[in-house]
Amino acid sequence: MFCQTETERKLEREKQISLRDSLFEERFAKMKASFKVGSLVWTRMKNCPVWPARIEPQPDPPKKGQSYVYFFGAKIEEQYGWVANSAITKYDHETRSQLEDASNRADFKQGVEQIEAEYKKSLGKDSEGEPEYEFEKAESDEAKSEGNRRSRQVKRKNEGLASTSRATKAPKKVNSEPSENGAKSYKMSFVADKLRDGQGRLTPASDVDVDEESEDLDEETTDKNLTVGFLGVGVMSQGIISNVINAGHTVYLWSRDDTKAKSMEEKARHEGQVTVCMTPCDVMTACDIVFNCTSDPESARKMVLDNCGVLHGCDSLDGKGFVELTGIDPQTSVKLADSIAGKGGRYLEAQMHGSREEAIKGTLIMLTAGDSKLFMKCQPFFQAMAKSSLYLGDVGVASRIYLILQLMQGINLVGLAEGLVLADRCGISGKDMMDIFNMTSMASPYLSSKAKKIIDKDFKTVDQSIKNIQKDIRLALGLSDDLMQPLMMASTANEVFKHSRKLGFDDQDCSCVYMKARY
Repeated sequence: MFCQTETERKLEREKQISLRDSLFEERFAKMKASFKVGSLVWTRMKNCPVWPARIEPQPDPPKKGQSYVYFFGAKIEEQYGWVANSAITKYDHETRSQLEDASNRADFKQGVEQIEAEYKKSLGKDSEGEPEYEFEKAESDEAKSEGNRRSRQVKRKNEGLASTSRATKAPKKVNSEPSENGAKSYKMSFVADKLRDGQGRLTPASDVDVDEESEDLDEETTDKNLTVGFLGVGVMSQGIISNVINAGHTVYLWSRDDTKAKSMEEKARHEGQVTVCMTPCDVMTACDIVFNCTSDPESARKMVLDNCGVLHGCDSLDGKGFVELTGIDPQTSVKLADSIAGKGGRYLEAQMHGSREEAIKGTLIMLTAGDSKLFMKCQPFFQAMAKSSLYLGDVGVASRIYLILQLMQGINLVGLAEGLVLADRCGISGKDMMDIFNMTSMASPYLSSKAKKIIDKDFKTVDQSIKNIQKDIRLALGLSDDLMQPLMMASTANEVFKHSRKLGFDDQDCSCVYMKARY
């Protein structure tokens, strides 16, 4: 079999550990330091490889002789932790050259890339060319005071995106400029990161301080006692609604499947926190903001315009907001926006990027466009649903970006399935193939999770169904038709997914496209 033997793997691992330990002992023999909040460092812990990190404000109570750090590249549940001061040394180009090969793990490599990007930013800000470190002395009183103030509001950095702002900052106007083909080129102007406390837990919306920069907002924009409604309790929305309920909000629900809605009602922390309504228009009447999460553009249109839809029997939506979470095409989104605005309401498209697991954990990415004031009013709910919410400008921009991301995802998934099929034909196990894949620069959390499903043949636990991803690729192809832009790979991937649906896999996870390629 094309893989190392267990003995060879063990020897290689022991060699890496020995190298790592010797390098650290050499570094720590030369210096011991207490670092300022924000310092970039290398850390070492028991049973853990060398890891790039950043010093964070210490939550209460502090631990003597230890620092609280953010681990770059780590899984969400492992991003923050305590490290002994004796197991920390500064990060710079010299230590990177010594330690960047201490592990072959994909998340370690990603963490090194992230800390290097932040290190380069710090060099640009520091006139002396090096970030500040303090050696052989305690943290200043000013730093401690700042640490206590911020310990309740530690922000998870969204690496690789534009500079982040607090969730209460008003979105700036989105600039647009002509591109080569005459279409508008939009630039993202604002990212609202979820705030977390010192232990990495979600900070309740009621505890988020209003930033001084948001003083010019209308009073309604910063109201935190809004009543929210949800239409549809499906694969994605179950996790979203649970997080909103757990954040303490009062929620009104409607679902075609009444048992799903009743199940969400039973999960409420307090009696009366969740109310199940008979129709979508009942939810709209009872709520300040309504989120719609259905299966496709046609069902989204019906939820607004059909009998008992949100506009049924409604004379005015003045002061109310409607947020479309369904993955839809730009044309449908614009029509819905016009219908809502025609009744005096506000409209926001909020396209969710992520899996069912990310919806449950509250770590989705929200791509939004439309009414900027409604975007701000939604922040308490977005903080419960997502790790970041991006405001992108006019209605239709977010749906275009969402469809492009889904197109890339679908193409990559088909390539993964066919690669694993070929490996199997060659007598190479899928597990060995992915172990090697995850050591390369091609490694990604999405493809690794889908590969695991393929290897385990676990297609009934649905993160995203084949029906749903094929719908998104079809909508992306429709967008390409409007722009006369050929998409050969996307067209081929669409045919593969269509064939899988024809084989009866409609409601199974999209990773079961492997079955079509295999058989």
